[in-house]
Amino acid sequence: MNNFDANDVAQNKVMGILAYLGFLCLVPIFAAKNSPYARFHANQGLVLFIAEIAYGIVYGILAVVFAFIPVIGLIVIALLGLASIVFVVFLVIGIMNACSGEPKKLPIIGGITILK
Repeated sequence: MNNFDANDVAQNKVMGILAYLGFLCLVPIFAAKNSPYARFHANQGLVLFIAEIAYGIVYGILAVVFAFIPVIGLIVIALLGLASIVFVVFLVIGIMNACSGEPKKLPIIGGITILK
């Protein structure tokens, strides 16, 4: 894992937090592009944002398909909707890591690198 400069962490904690708030992940990508700390969290936030979009598309398609199956379809749609709680948990974990200055990766999706 990377150990970040204490000054970099102190100056860019807000950028690290913004990185996990949906499309606001673009703010640290462009505003703090020279900060390794901000880029690390921006990458994690961007991956989370892309995963949320992909989930939304898949959920929308499956919701339409399962809407035609009376009882089982509603149960499946409800369970798929509950799965979105995972993204809220990842968001909270990411913000906690950004606040603490730690370079911890998010579970499951944290190993994906888009930004270098």
